[in-house]
Amino acid sequence: MPFLYHKERINLREVKKILLLSDTHSCAEPDIIKHFAEADELWHAGDWGQNELSDIMESTGKPVRGVWGNIDGLDIRNRYPLHNQFECEGVNVWMTHIGGYPGKYNPKLIKTLKADPPALFICGHSHILRVMRDKQLNDMLYMNPGAAGRHGFHHMRTMLKFVVSNGQVSEVAVIELGKRTAGILPDLQ
Repeated sequence: MPFLYHKERINLREVKKILLLSDTHSCAEPDIIKHFAEADELWHAGDWGQNELSDIMESTGKPVRGVWGNIDGLDIRNRYPLHNQFECEGVNVWMTHIGGYPGKYNPKLIKTLKADPPALFICGHSHILRVMRDKQLNDMLYMNPGAAGRHGFHHMRTMLKFVVSNGQVSEVAVIELGKRTAGILPDLQ
């Protein structure tokens, strides 16, 4: 006879596949959108630009979590908060656009970060892809997915994907979308 259990008696958490992007600056191209199908939730760390990408993300029917960034107008600011603090499968998450990075956090946030660091701190703004632990803040995981859009100084357009389950973040992987100028300007060696 197979082993049977009742879900109510065992606290089982789901495995969530997350797609994290930032700094799209109104870029809603197919090379970004094709990755939506693989994710259970879509997260955006600000500087959306226009509403188009937000509309597309929301039309998937998947949960969309995000924050507004410094270039975003009232349309995006009315949809998303400046700071988004939430729990996902046992992981305490704090997402904001201008958060700094380990050793050089936004001075407006450092007191709160030190008092109660989340398990996962997500920022955008710098267009610099970074994933690292902050040993000074309870081994907090810091993520900045870089920039998925074409506007900015970055060379490679990037996003992150990862898994959240049972209070852990795992399987973190970088998605490279190609050079920022690919298809617009000739490749310069």
